[in-house]
Amino acid sequence: MSHTGSKILNLNLQIWRQAGPDQPGALKAYQLSGISTDMSFLEMLDILNEQLIAKGEEPVAFDHDCREGICGTCGVMINGQAHGPDNATTTCQLHMRRFNDGDTIVIEPWRAKAFPVVRDLVVNRSAFDRIIQSGGYVSVNTGGAPDANAIPVAGHKQQEAMAAAACIGCGACVASCKNASAMLFVSAKVSHLASLPQGQTERSKRVVSMVATMDKEQFGNCTNTGECEAACPAGIKLTNIAQLNREYMKAVLFSGE
Repeated sequence: MSHTGSKILNLNLQIWRQAGPDQPGALKAYQLSGISTDMSFLEMLDILNEQLIAKGEEPVAFDHDCREGICGTCGVMINGQAHGPDNATTTCQLHMRRFNDGDTIVIEPWRAKAFPVVRDLVVNRSAFDRIIQSGGYVSVNTGGAPDANAIPVAGHKQQEAMAAAACIGCGACVASCKNASAMLFVSAKVSHLASLPQGQTERSKRVVSMVATMDKEQFGNCTNTGECEAACPAGIKLTNIAQLNREYMKAVLFSGE
């Protein structure tokens, strides 16, 4: 692909502003000019905030950390799409070359009862933390670091575990689902550990506990529309939800053993 050089964009932004969890929110319009197509989406928001601060106005609050597509901290709805128009891409890795001069860009927070708005584009995703705390770990004493060949793991199982472990917990699956379901997130965590020998001891207890916590946090039910997979920047597959359902059914059926 030939490099055509950067271009300059003038944009019409519609950004959700909300002073706090109990305050009413609304979209507010901003005009932003001189944005290079080489900038990332978050760099564009940085420029906006610099201008707002210079005018004595409150900057737009948004989540960010590593800005390398790894941590899962960033995440907003961009023109109705979680993380924006690029597939398998986090908000921080989205670049302004995906937009055209004069575009209107609507930027909103994740919309889910389990992800209450903290301020502007920032939501509270601690519900995910509580799901992990309820079972997304291995608590058995494994002693010191074993030799790599001490516990043989089949190649396909390694691949399954690594693919599921790629989930960064950003919440795009919840935000994009019409039911605000967390099934893709939970299934990735359950499938990851269920695929490895170290996860077998707590396998049944884990899935029952994590599903119960997911329901307690008031996430919606899965109706298999597939939007979660389409929105996931880490490429987590729907097959993990099938795996979660199998794990849960086995755990419930054989809970008396």
